[in-house]
Amino acid sequence: MSQQLPSEDQTNVVQIAGRRAQLGALDLGSNSFHLLIAQESGGRIQILDKHKEMVRLAAGLDSNNHLSDDAIARALDCLTRFAQRLRPLEPANVRIVGTNTLRQAKGKSFLQEAERVLGHKIDIISGREEARLIYLGVCHDLGSSESKRLVIDIGGGSTELILGRKTTPNKLESLYMGCVSMTNQCFANGKITRASLNRAVNTAMVELEPMMARFISNGWDEVIGTSGTINTIQAAIKGTSNQDEITKIGLDELKDLVLSAKKMDELELPGLADERRPVFVGGLAILIAIFKALEIESMATSQGALREGLIFDLIGRQHQDDTRDHSVNGLMERFGVDQSQARQVRETAIGLLSQVATKWELTSVEAKHSISWAADLHEIGMDLSHAGYHKHGAYMIENMDLPGFSRSDQQQLATLVRNHRRKIVDEMFSASDPSQIRLAVLLRISALLHRNRSHESLPHIEATIDGEGDTESLTLTVPKKWLRQHPLTALDLEQEAIYLKSVDILLAVNTA
Repeated sequence: MSQQLPSEDQTNVVQIAGRRAQLGALDLGSNSFHLLIAQESGGRIQILDKHKEMVRLAAGLDSNNHLSDDAIARALDCLTRFAQRLRPLEPANVRIVGTNTLRQAKGKSFLQEAERVLGHKIDIISGREEARLIYLGVCHDLGSSESKRLVIDIGGGSTELILGRKTTPNKLESLYMGCVSMTNQCFANGKITRASLNRAVNTAMVELEPMMARFISNGWDEVIGTSGTINTIQAAIKGTSNQDEITKIGLDELKDLVLSAKKMDELELPGLADERRPVFVGGLAILIAIFKALEIESMATSQGALREGLIFDLIGRQHQDDTRDHSVNGLMERFGVDQSQARQVRETAIGLLSQVATKWELTSVEAKHSISWAADLHEIGMDLSHAGYHKHGAYMIENMDLPGFSRSDQQQLATLVRNHRRKIVDEMFSASDPSQIRLAVLLRISALLHRNRSHESLPHIEATIDGEGDTESLTLTVPKKWLRQHPLTALDLEQEAIYLKSVDILLAVNTA
């Protein structure tokens, strides 16, 4: 199986030993875990391997949002198997994301153990980021089109609805309902009655109500459904009434067949796997409600989904077409960030980073990305107020929907912005990972050196690191003449040395 890359992506992809590198995408969904292995070949994406296991993580989430031991055991057993396939891949060529259940789950023990088993970082993504990636996967499956598309995905714990044209999503919604959560709410006893099915449909209608008018008023040319629930419904309709698309009539006929079964474990339909049987009716109720709420007559289906979207998003990052860059640039324009000031702070921060990267273990591409984006956005809060703008900026970044960023990415970016000036909030930083505080220090010094907002070039400032363990020394060597000509900067550096003592970093300024 292969899919054509868009023309703008016809550039080099990461290669290993002269051959095309394999790319891995793992979707830790609320119902199923999906692993996809692919590679680029001749301008196309070739699917090499697919694995899916029904883990039903959402079924193990209790009323306090804690995962049960059984659910954790099922998940880790699955990930142990998937780890074998991911192990040979370069970390830069792998993306692993968690969706609705892991967005809700409290505690970090499962994530930490899962990352240990996989040997890769897990990103928890927002509902709208999940929707964006689903749309990307569908577009690459079906090809680019001028038609306005409504894409719908019913997962285990959430349902995503996206309106877009070509590869650009314009409206994204993620609703807190899925086939597993709806089953737990309305069919927990395993019985199928007209009353319970109607209750499930009405429950879904309540969730859909706030966004119905907005979607309907925008309109669409075609409706595409994707992922396990919708493709299983399409297979059942195809097997019972020979329809290639999902229609209102087909859903009504399927509803009657489901009601005649009376119990989940007695449900027999074409294309319905044993593992999906327990949650099928919950998903069907949601789709019936969507058709009703949005006045849909028919729906085609796609095999592209979140995991395919992850692959294409990963390739975009490797081809210097990173969605995160677009998000940051969009925020700078939207909130009137002084781009010349941001640029000179960024250039200074990257220059300092290059000098200390090896000693401070900041050699990764992500470290450079993080400090660059933080420099670009460090003054975003000024759009609200100059007083405490670093606090406003951090709040905005942490709570906005930023396409391309995971939740942890946004938190780290917000932490850098919050701590780029004045008192350092050291509890925001991980005690086990010193990289973030080190990046914050470099950003602080860069912003300080450009505090007067002058566009004259800085002299060369040498940065060196000494010491190990609990206390480190950062020494800046600055031309003596320049420092005499900038007495306020000299005072700022003295104050900065006091701030940095709180995080056990000794700042020294030498002149040459």
